Amino acid sequence: MANNKQLKNRVIDEHTPLMLLAGPMFGEMLLNILVNGADTMMLSNYSNDAAGAVGTANQVMFFLIITFNIIANATSVVVSQYLGAKRFKEMNTIYSLAVIVNFVVGVVFSGLFVLARNPILGAVKLDAAMRPAASTYMIIVGGTMFLLACHNVVIQILRCNGYAKIGLVISLAINIINICGNYLFLYGPLKFLNLGVAGVAISTVVARIAALIIGIVYFLYKKIGRIGIKYIRPFPTSMLIKMVKIGLPSAGENMSYSLYQLLLTRFVNGFGVEATNAKVFSSQLVSLSMVFSNQAAMATAIITGHLVGEQKENAAYKRVYQTLRISLPLTIGLSLINWLLSPFTLKFFTTDANIIKLGSAIMLIDIFIEIGRCLNMTFVSSLKAAGDYMFPLWAGIIMMWGIGATVGYTMGIVAGLGAAGVFIGTASDEVLRGFVTMHRWKKQRWRGKSIVSENK
Repeated sequence: MANNKQLKNRVIDEHTPLMLLAGPMFGEMLLNILVNGADTMMLSNYSNDAAGAVGTANQVMFFLIITFNIIANATSVVVSQYLGAKRFKEMNTIYSLAVIVNFVVGVVFSGLFVLARNPILGAVKLDAAMRPAASTYMIIVGGTMFLLACHNVVIQILRCNGYAKIGLVISLAINIINICGNYLFLYGPLKFLNLGVAGVAISTVVARIAALIIGIVYFLYKKIGRIGIKYIRPFPTSMLIKMVKIGLPSAGENMSYSLYQLLLTRFVNGFGVEATNAKVFSSQLVSLSMVFSNQAAMATAIITGHLVGEQKENAAYKRVYQTLRISLPLTIGLSLINWLLSPFTLKFFTTDANIIKLGSAIMLIDIFIEIGRCLNMTFVSSLKAAGDYMFPLWAGIIMMWGIGATVGYTMGIVAGLGAAGVFIGTASDEVLRGFVTMHRWKKQRWRGKSIVSENK
């Protein structure tokens, strides 16, 4: 059993500095982006088509991550609120349930995903020349996604207990392993094997194995709690139902978003290989614009969960706006700088002038996308942390498909603006949905939806 005294000493409340959690999480996500960027950059120097194939494969595999996050997202909400309510005796059950269930689900869905890879690639209209590389990557990385499923849960547990810095250490280790592995297979001593994309995939898997091991060892070393089958005997059906009830709406929202993004990818891929590569390369740079607002939103959600569990809803209400006053200006500044530098930074991925021009246009539109996304991430994350997990689902479905997809199709295909027009649709959705979720938080209809109070 976890040491109750240790648990009580790890206090997260209204006085917790945002950067105590968001700082390490910012570094962690930045390093994770560098992992993907390193893959894309090193592959683009190896082959533009290989880079585009892996970029599309990663987007498709996001579906698996959504499935795994049903429990991972619920874990964050439940752990935060239960710790805030000082209900320490139930923590080992929650930890064990989250890790074991996600492992089982991860193994099953990883296998199904590999079997369905070819129909999926056909559905997104990936160019035939890119499909073999994408398929290879999906077999190796997609088939071992259960590693990521377990890692995501462990990281959420560590963050909610106040140990955000370990995520930064893990991400640094992943980067070193991944980049060294890529070099070995693409340009170094193992180049003679001619594995290409398969070598990059192997590097990714080895890095994820290391990440999971470090996370579990740190969890045990810090005596945060215990994980084992004995802690879920008798099986805590009511707790699993609670976690699925929390996680499903969030997963449904993310699933809708991923399907929506795949539709947009289908639109973009329809404009040819140049458009596909411009989207993949610009997406690597766009990730840098959203990194702080994303992690600030996640850190605030953890704090919100603790405050709601402790029945300090007024403090939770104010805390979200405090975060936004920091994250929104930074997001605007980062996305503006990113666009201004894009004619130069895109050259790290390609020397094709047409791809660079199109990628730069996409990044101009992304300034508006990031404004809306910052609002969305901040308010949606805290709504879920407070127990209001249904509203983000319906708001997302209605506005993504009713506005984003419709405007994207109209501007991109009907009006003939191509890939840039598709991204205009995304900007319309993100901005309008951001204001809708902000209105929901302001009206405070999330009050009284605490998960912990349901069991009192």
